[in-house]
Amino acid sequence: MTETPATPPLRADAFAALRFPEYRNLIVGNFLFTIAMTVQEIAIAYELYLITHDPFVLGLLGLAEALPFMAVALFGGHVADRRDKRSIMLFALSFILVGSMFLTWLLQPHIRSGLSQNMLLACCYGVVAALGLARGFLTPAVSSLKGFLVPREHYANATAWSSTLWQAGAILGPVTGGFLYAGAGLSASLIGVCTLLLLQAVMYARIKPRPPQLSAAEQQESVWESLAVGIRFVFQSKIILYSISLDLFSVLFGGVVAVLPVFAEDVLKIGAQGLGVLRAAPAVGAMVTVLLCTRYPPMFKAWRNLLIAVAGFGVSILVFGFSRSLWLSAAALCASGAFDSISVVIRGTILQMMPPDHLRGRVLAVNSIFISSSNELGAFQAGTSAAIFGATRSVLIGGTITLAIVVGVWRRSKDLLALRLS
Repeated sequence: MTETPATPPLRADAFAALRFPEYRNLIVGNFLFTIAMTVQEIAIAYELYLITHDPFVLGLLGLAEALPFMAVALFGGHVADRRDKRSIMLFALSFILVGSMFLTWLLQPHIRSGLSQNMLLACCYGVVAALGLARGFLTPAVSSLKGFLVPREHYANATAWSSTLWQAGAILGPVTGGFLYAGAGLSASLIGVCTLLLLQAVMYARIKPRPPQLSAAEQQESVWESLAVGIRFVFQSKIILYSISLDLFSVLFGGVVAVLPVFAEDVLKIGAQGLGVLRAAPAVGAMVTVLLCTRYPPMFKAWRNLLIAVAGFGVSILVFGFSRSLWLSAAALCASGAFDSISVVIRGTILQMMPPDHLRGRVLAVNSIFISSSNELGAFQAGTSAAIFGATRSVLIGGTITLAIVVGVWRRSKDLLALRLS
């Protein structure tokens, strides 16, 4: 990785990363996984809510997966740096497939009718927690493998395409889950999940094994020494630490997804249909923007662009907080998704370029913990803040804090503004 003075960028080959078959297999597999897990989440959450009519059950369901993931993700990065990444991916995916098949069996009417409600919930939470553990190994392996499948000069393009398919899965997953559940029922939805996971395994199996190349000193490191090296690299690399921190705090304080039902019902008074528009708006903005990033990568003066993108996200959240119109609110959320996707492309490229190959898994594991923390804690913070200050005031406070964080990081990172990563 070199840092050179910025020069004007040329228009990039929009399909550069897609010309590598193994990379195509990887991101198509990830796309299928995003849809499968979203369909499963919707089907199980809706079914458990019909059984219990208790919203708290839904919160515990998300927490049951998030906490195990965060607990093992760093160790998963250690394993990804010391084992064949494809083997880890296939093993973790097989574990997830078995867990999904067990859920399909467990929620059959003749099986669950023989269980008490508390026993059924405990079994579901236990399986979901096991899936979270498996994802703690799958995610670092998948993330770190990307850097081995395309040349370094195409990392930005690869990140843009990866984000594009993730956004596509995030849009199609809820739609697919809703239609499957409504039209075919719970069992068919969960069988569809297992089918998608099998197709994902086929995609991953078409990637060649890549055993790690470790030095003698690295082979002698204990697990704790290995983990410490990854954490220390993140905190000693200014551009990585600041880029991850920007994402963490912008989502932690500026995220509004958790309180959208409050805005739909009490502030904008637009009902469930309007809520659907608001929920879809950030993904639409993100999808359009990441497609543009495949053609025009934002790595020219990358750090400047990252700061502008996060600042734009904060401004969009402020506009949303002030808005009393459905369409202005939707436009603000669309813009927030667009700005967020730019920061995702830049940060993802930095995280692929900066760490050496033997450390990439651990560094990306640290990043995945930050992301999970920001999403889960952000939803908790948004709900708590809305309960204390009111929904509108809490969103305005969050947008203001996001902008203040950008200013603080800008003051500490001016030396990065004129650099282009190449």
